[in-house]
Amino acid sequence: MLDAPDPAPAPSAPTTVAEAGERETLRRILAELPEAPTLLGPGDDSAIVAAPDGRVVISTDTMIEGPDFRLYWSGPEQLGRKAMASNLADIAAMGARPTGIVMALAVPRETPVDFAAGIARGCAIGLERLAPGCGIVGGDLATASEVTIAVTVFGSLDGRDAVLRSGARPGDTVAVAGGLGRAAAGLHLLFAGIDRMDRSAGRFAVGDRTAGILAALGAAGAGGGLEALIAAQLAPEPPLRAGVLAARAGATAMMDLSDGPLLDATRLAEASGVCIRIDSTTVAADAARLVPTLADALGLGQEEARELALRLVLGGGEDHSLLATFPEGAPLPEPFRAIGRVAPAGPAPVLVDGEPAEPAGWDPYVGMAGDGGAS
Repeated sequence: MLDAPDPAPAPSAPTTVAEAGERETLRRILAELPEAPTLLGPGDDSAIVAAPDGRVVISTDTMIEGPDFRLYWSGPEQLGRKAMASNLADIAAMGARPTGIVMALAVPRETPVDFAAGIARGCAIGLERLAPGCGIVGGDLATASEVTIAVTVFGSLDGRDAVLRSGARPGDTVAVAGGLGRAAAGLHLLFAGIDRMDRSAGRFAVGDRTAGILAALGAAGAGGGLEALIAAQLAPEPPLRAGVLAARAGATAMMDLSDGPLLDATRLAEASGVCIRIDSTTVAADAARLVPTLADALGLGQEEARELALRLVLGGGEDHSLLATFPEGAPLPEPFRAIGRVAPAGPAPVLVDGEPAEPAGWDPYVGMAGDGGAS
């Protein structure tokens, strides 16, 4: 009689950052990052980045677990990619070229080292896709009760003038580069599916954190567009190299669409002392592309889905597309497309089809609140 085989050994628990310590965690993180083309990179008290223009463009942003992302649906690579996209977009919106990044990462003590390394891997992917030649040149590791990612980006104008929010003039063409409403639609779908998601995997479980949500929403008959919209929220890939192209083409004003066309256009209009007139027919195709997935996943009628889609296109944020104005009659550089005109200041900073528009958009103090579940 053959003996029964020995039972398979139980999988060992992943090594946490508390067990590994700072040096080993840092070693794992640095192993995921490409070498940055700097005068002095990571390893000293400070990095040294060249500033050939004599001016340095600087922007910073923070992503905090809870108000900015949920670990129920964001994996570490997605967090790293989104951190790069959201910060690089601010540099692109000035017409600048990113030259270096410093990043601080604070995580709970029980965080697996693999999770921290995954964030770094996501950063490397984001940089390769959005800003080849730019790298992370330094940063800091710390502990916190929630995962917190703080990024500062440096950039060079390469001899050009910066493109400010305050340069739009009456007669200019208003244009966008990148998608509209996709990230907001993805967030709407995530909240719609979160209550039906199996959360038993644990806070730092490795794997596709959107799988449960996609399965829950997919049961309603949603097609392949579901994954694309959720990906636009979790790991956006806006055409950020268009920022330099816009500057070269003579853009008079520009900004990152992080909070939505209506809110960000209001900021640009107020900074420039003008009125921005948006023609809704120019964004109708953006809304139409969202309708089938929203209708199928949420069980909406076509008219209700169309109304929601247009609200998300005009009032949804986090696409990190670029909003710019160009002199009247000037050719628009690819991939910019016209969505309206700049007019003298009028009854409201932004008009849609001639009617005053409320500055609806993403608000970090309320945008992640609601019935979607706590992080």
